[in-house]
Amino acid sequence: MVHSFKTYGENVKNNQLNPKGLDVEMTDICLIFEVHQPLRLNRNFQPSLLDGQHASEKDLFNLYFDNNLNRKVFERTCRKCYFPANGIILENIDRYKREKRRFKVAFSLSGIFLEQCARWKPELLESFKRLAETGCVEFLSQTYYHSLSSLFGIDRTEFIEQVNMHRRLIEKLFMKIPQTFENTECLYNNSIAKTVESLGFKAMITESVAKILRWRSPNYVYKAKNSELRVLLRNYRLSDDIGFRFTSRWWSEWPLTAEKYSSWLAATPGQVITIFIDYETFGEHHWPESGIHEFLRWLPGEILKWHHLSFTTPTEAVEKHPPVGEIDVGDFETISWADLERDTSAWLGNSMQTTCYESLKSLEGLVKDTENHDLIRIWRYLQSSDHLYYMSTKGAGPGDVHSYFNPYASAVEAFTIFSRILSDFENRVMKKFETPRLIANKILRRIPATKAFVFFEEFARPTSFIAYSLEEFHALLKVVSLKSIRFHMRREDFETWVRQVVGDRKLADKLHKISESKLTGMRLRKALLEAIQQRIAELKDLARRSRALQKPLKI
Repeated sequence: MVHSFKTYGENVKNNQLNPKGLDVEMTDICLIFEVHQPLRLNRNFQPSLLDGQHASEKDLFNLYFDNNLNRKVFERTCRKCYFPANGIILENIDRYKREKRRFKVAFSLSGIFLEQCARWKPELLESFKRLAETGCVEFLSQTYYHSLSSLFGIDRTEFIEQVNMHRRLIEKLFMKIPQTFENTECLYNNSIAKTVESLGFKAMITESVAKILRWRSPNYVYKAKNSELRVLLRNYRLSDDIGFRFTSRWWSEWPLTAEKYSSWLAATPGQVITIFIDYETFGEHHWPESGIHEFLRWLPGEILKWHHLSFTTPTEAVEKHPPVGEIDVGDFETISWADLERDTSAWLGNSMQTTCYESLKSLEGLVKDTENHDLIRIWRYLQSSDHLYYMSTKGAGPGDVHSYFNPYASAVEAFTIFSRILSDFENRVMKKFETPRLIANKILRRIPATKAFVFFEEFARPTSFIAYSLEEFHALLKVVSLKSIRFHMRREDFETWVRQVVGDRKLADKLHKISESKLTGMRLRKALLEAIQQRIAELKDLARRSRALQKPLKI
């Protein structure tokens, strides 16, 4: 990759433009580091090994996750990346603390990462606290479990809960309330932005995707569509120069030096250049022997040699610069920073991924209804985007990146391990449903997409009507054609779905009796609707009474 502003930068440095920046627009550099370590699953987990043995919910963390491997990777990354990089950043902050233009950075630390700090390296947490005390570091908020929960449902209840959990943790640890939000993997659309704004954030970080920006530059402050939320866009070319190309000997710009890189920044016009990269870049992805630590050590000084460049934090940037336009990303056009597509396909690009995602998502109501904190916590650990990322089957460059991060032999092995653990977890959750309230909620739950009821009018002719819950099934029976109803009644599909998928034998028996009654036309539709409506009302009443009385009720 050759940067088109190279000559411009050389002219500035050679004093062909005013070296004090009088003829050059002042530009802020916003350095943001993503810090996350996943909890890799236990590839040796076998539910059959637990037959006849009691395993409490508190045991599941050690059963489902390979904590020996997780600790080993975490401690290695601490040694190669976190401690030396934190030291270099603290050293540079101290070096320029009395200057007018100080060195500033921002961190986005996942809740899972911070838990591992507390569990295995408390001194690393203290290192981040020392950075916080300098006043030159901003801590962003994200989803606590580095999850795809921003894609769950219309109201995004789980997303909001995870964001609030993370924000409280950051405030508790660093005595700072996050003002800027970075969603997992920079996932962004208009609805997510509105939710983030409603939570009180001033700004959000996302990717500079060409189809969204079109002719516009990423190096400006924008705002979300129909919102006052400010949006900072990652300059992916300049970010990837460090994150991906630093050790690439085939690259025409190799080796990359701090002086060369700073000249590219100097030659890049705009309000603010957002450089957003994985923190593990500095010692883990690019090993210390590559010179990456020296690059980080000398970069602040080389940048500050340019009189028109200064460092800023994300919140400072959006408070300083007015937005120049809107970012418009439809709900079905969600963008991210992953792969060439920069969409959701890194996690939801094949049937293995979508099957696991839908199954995981469908458990939300059931898991939360158990009111068991250990089960809810495990369910959230399983939401980490990494598990779906490992299942990607993409080829070429993106495939190489997925393979690099995958701790398993293949995407299929990642799917097999995750499915085995998720199935065991789901069975444990279902066993908790012994009270009328939980049984009722289980029957009324939202069904995974792979088990939803699709209405047909005849073989190989599906309609557009799909029911994801018993209540949706009832609503669609009002409008679906009589031809479709007759088709399914002949095959006993309604009864089978309600019995085997929804899990309601009582309603299934009622539907079987209606089938035997030989009703036709509108009388058949009416009988089905009345039976289902009556059962839904009964289940809701049982759940309400059970919660209020907290005593056994016959179901």
